[in-house]
Amino acid sequence: ALSQQLRITHAEAREFIDRYFERFTGVRSFLDSGVQHARTHGYVQTIFGRRRYVPEVRERNFNIRAFGERVAANSPIQGSAADLIKIAMVRVANALRERGLEANMLLQVHDELVFEAPAREIDALTEVVKAEMEGAADLAVPLVVDVGTGGNWLETKLD
Repeated sequence: ALSQQLRITHAEAREFIDRYFERFTGVRSFLDSGVQHARTHGYVQTIFGRRRYVPEVRERNFNIRAFGERVAANSPIQGSAADLIKIAMVRVANALRERGLEANMLLQVHDELVFEAPAREIDALTEVVKAEMEGAADLAVPLVVDVGTGGNWLETKLD
């Protein structure tokens, strides 16, 4: 997949991946521990304890087992990110209601939230969104939120 996305050869992609894991050995250990946990217990879980069952890691068929291993390695990270954005959405919605803002949460795309708001509320909305998203969980690393504004979603990326 990396070779296709970057339009490089499979060998170049393999070399890039190998160098990455040599440089960041803790990442490989973390991913491998998720796969091993799935083999032993049949599931992996997010930082909030939500489980994803991965019976495929015990399959005899190589392709099915390889799929299960990818799921077991990726699910704790992707699932934790999904949990975080959902917590943030609830916190933001409650804060908007408590402050009596007219802003509406329209859309969630991966780790982004899209709002529609009157121009006079942009500063207040920005304050609420940053505070509630950055405070969604107390982690060892900070949650950092960037805010963009504009008349449409593309314009928010140019901010």
